[in-house]
Amino acid sequence: MPALGTPAADFHLPDVVSGRTVGLDTFAGKQALLVMFISRHCPYVQHVKHELSRLGNDYAGQPLGIVAISSNYVVQYPEDAPGRLAEMAAELGLNYPICYDESQDVAKAYDAACTPDFFLFDANRRLVYRGQLDGARPRNDVPVTGVDLRAAIDAVLAGKPVNPQQRPSVGCNIKWKG
Repeated sequence: MPALGTPAADFHLPDVVSGRTVGLDTFAGKQALLVMFISRHCPYVQHVKHELSRLGNDYAGQPLGIVAISSNYVVQYPEDAPGRLAEMAAELGLNYPICYDESQDVAKAYDAACTPDFFLFDANRRLVYRGQLDGARPRNDVPVTGVDLRAAIDAVLAGKPVNPQQRPSVGCNIKWKG
């Protein structure tokens, strides 16, 4: 996992819904930025997909920028292709961009390891949280609430420090090119 305090890597990726280019500058003026690495096919993402939608809705109007990025190799995982990601965004009513990282350079720059993987940055775009959404997994009875990530977001938005004790995300490995 990248060290807390690591600066956010810049990126310029296409949003699969609007086609517009999204980058760090898209979120200028936001007090915090959440960068999520997701995929459509992963059972871990499927398990939490409604919470990913709730996050966008619950923090709408707050000074939090949110972007989801898919970096999977679509030749072997066509379910994660941009068109299918756009369908997922529509099905879930996502109100933030989902970008496709065809080169996989952004995933590498963020040291993203799995889907879902969450990186929260403060107003200076320094990493303050890299960890799990919550303790829910596809085969456990823990409810999906986003409690860990939401606590970090709420702390940043309140101008308070984020708890440095963070549990890494668990999910499907990013599907790298050959």
